[in-house]
Amino acid sequence: MQLYTPLEIDIIQQDIPYLIEVMDWVKTFLAKPHPDLGRSGVVCPFVPHSLKSNSIRLAVIRAKNLQPQQVEDIVKDYRDIFLQMEPQDRDVGINKAFLLIFPDIESNDAATLIDNIQQKLKPFFVEEGLMIGEFHKHTETRGLYNQDFYPLRSPVPLIAIRFMVEADLPFLMNANNLHLRIRYLEAYLQRFEKNMKDKIKLNTAYQALALAREKLTIENSANSPSEKHTKMTFSCPFIHQN
Repeated sequence: MQLYTPLEIDIIQQDIPYLIEVMDWVKTFLAKPHPDLGRSGVVCPFVPHSLKSNSIRLAVIRAKNLQPQQVEDIVKDYRDIFLQMEPQDRDVGINKAFLLIFPDIESNDAATLIDNIQQKLKPFFVEEGLMIGEFHKHTETRGLYNQDFYPLRSPVPLIAIRFMVEADLPFLMNANNLHLRIRYLEAYLQRFEKNMKDKIKLNTAYQALALAREKLTIENSANSPSEKHTKMTFSCPFIHQN
């Protein structure tokens, strides 16, 4: 049985419209096919199963008077809650998902705040075998199969948390920062390499990791003091070259 205080009821009344709006978007957009998706099936293949198994959890976070660091701390707390909540077994809990709704963040500010939080925290989620996604009206994240489709655009700013799956490889090997790309791919392989059935995808991950490491080695070599000195020496117009 659940008892509510008057203040709790006021909060619930304020949150309910956003919970309903987001769930309606989940059911009518994420869980449905879309003509611009670029492939068959629904926008997010896991959502119908998550709905059927009642595995989605939503939270409304009031961030109006919070600093970005405070919002980050809240999101990290939900990461820990996600890992502790049953089912903890990844195979059983593959459809478990959290949607953290931020109704107080203005639409124009979401592109900065939500995106920055997602980018900053992604390494800490990936290394725990999780994915963190950013959703808002102005996200520029494009679809894998149609670059003119924006599957992460939502009516209310939100952040999604779920378990990493084998199909997430494209989202991990596209990081511009080589250090991050290596961290992501190492975490991915640590999670899946022993039991991965798709050998093509496994080889793709190995190759992407090797390439990222090679590029980083080249960059480090080019930026090393000895390399810079060598470049200066051979480019000096006052030194005669035989």
